[in-house]
Amino acid sequence: MEFQHKSVLLQEAVEGLKIKADGVYVDGTLGGGGHAYEICQRLSPQGRLIGIDQDADAVQAASDRLIEFQDRIQISRNNFSRMGEVLSGFGILKVDGILLDLGVSSYQLDDPQRGFAYRMDAPLDMRMDKRQKFTARDLVNTYSEEDLCRIIREYGEDKFARNIARRIVLVRAEKEIQTTGELVAVIRAAVPARAQKGGGHPAKRTFQAIRIELNQELEVLKDSLEGMVGLLRPGGRICVITFHSLEDRIVKEIFRKSEKPCTCPSSFPVCVCGKVSLGRVITRKPILPTGEELLVNPRAKSAKLRVFERML
Repeated sequence: MEFQHKSVLLQEAVEGLKIKADGVYVDGTLGGGGHAYEICQRLSPQGRLIGIDQDADAVQAASDRLIEFQDRIQISRNNFSRMGEVLSGFGILKVDGILLDLGVSSYQLDDPQRGFAYRMDAPLDMRMDKRQKFTARDLVNTYSEEDLCRIIREYGEDKFARNIARRIVLVRAEKEIQTTGELVAVIRAAVPARAQKGGGHPAKRTFQAIRIELNQELEVLKDSLEGMVGLLRPGGRICVITFHSLEDRIVKEIFRKSEKPCTCPSSFPVCVCGKVSLGRVITRKPILPTGEELLVNPRAKSAKLRVFERML
């Protein structure tokens, strides 16, 4: 299957980086290379782009797509949580901009064998990085009812989390749940019929929750985003595109903390904690897709872009 993906908020994100022709930039979620292509077009041969992605198919697709810019791009198959290590390996200490697009690619969703999609029957997988041994099938068949309920409620924000978790445990006691189709059938049986009318696919939230938990998406973002701000040169920017309220909340909070790190009580006349602002939040409100973009790419509906600029 050919790797295809419509880059969300493409122009907005690239413009948010305020690219300098001879600057050094990182695309931490390279995907099919859509954002990277736009960045490379704005770089001179003296500029540099580091592309990072943990998906082997994405790395290959992006390498092919960006072949004309091979004089200014280096690609690493890795998780963006190891961005500092990747940059150090390329002899880079600081960069002028970082881009993260946290969405699942259209390729990953549409390829049945990746096991992300609830509309096609396929092996339960959902691994962003195929080098990882633990799959969605393992998770669904080994997590306790309490843990299943927790992740479906927290990451899927599904009010029927308890029903779904209980049903999964009952069914797997008789036979292991092995495919996306089998899991969808379990979820349908757990969600009241009235709630399945007009509310979208009943399995959407549970599949999202399992994917987030399996790939530790929120933990990775939370643990690494603050460090990325530290990788920026003065004037450098970081642009993050999120697709989930929990992701957006993490980005918003870390950017706010980077701008106003002071922990002193409001009653103190002056700051004594010694924590200094690293920069400023450019987007007080997130940038959203235009109506025109949504017409050609409905999957962009929940996308939000936030931008932070390093000052020190």
